[in-house]
Amino acid sequence: MTSVLVLNGPNLGRLGVREPEVYGSASYPDLVAAGKTWGAELGLDVEVRQSDDESELVGWLHEAVDAGAHVVLNPAAFTHYSYALRDAAAQVTTAGLLLVEVHLSNPAARESFRHLSVIGAIATGTIAGFGFDSYRLALSAIATRLA
Repeated sequence: MTSVLVLNGPNLGRLGVREPEVYGSASYPDLVAAGKTWGAELGLDVEVRQSDDESELVGWLHEAVDAGAHVVLNPAAFTHYSYALRDAAAQVTTAGLLLVEVHLSNPAARESFRHLSVIGAIATGTIAGFGFDSYRLALSAIATRLA
């Protein structure tokens, strides 16, 4: 079974209580359960993780490369300025693996500081603005690309 790491950056562990008008009312455990269900339906072995720590996310991206796992990445606030995360994510695609950047909201429709993504240019693709469905669409894109 194809492995996919779904990695989530800072504050996403607070889903359901942090700005529900922007990020929705579903919780992080809801996202974990949905991700595993969608993955199973697509024949993917999905593991969902979240960290507020940039270095931990970098380590998980290195782990994905070493394990040959594809990645769905919601870098959250790190999207806009973390060159360390960008460089680690680039290793995923350089290794021939898929990396889909996701966002619950549409950063381009929000504050101007959110418009820049340092991840987007090295990602296989970006899906944004569909809430939890952004993750489902990303997993579907990976499964379709691998078929």
